[in-house]
Amino acid sequence: MAKKLYRSTDQRFIAGVCGGIAEYFDIDVTIVRLIAVALLLPGGLPGVVPYIIMWIVVPSKEKAA
Repeated sequence: MAKKLYRSTDQRFIAGVCGGIAEYFDIDVTIVRLIAVALLLPGGLPGVVPYIIMWIVVPSKEKAA
């Protein structure tokens, strides 16, 4: 079964994008968040635009009942 990228509902800080990426690649969410902050430093645009696009495009993971 192929893995799918979802926005995390457990590791959510703003929209769950970084948490979803961390779950997909099976790495610590702190590393993904540090990379996201590093992309914000050179003026913000390289980090904000992809984050907003992923927030819109990537579906939220439904919690198991």
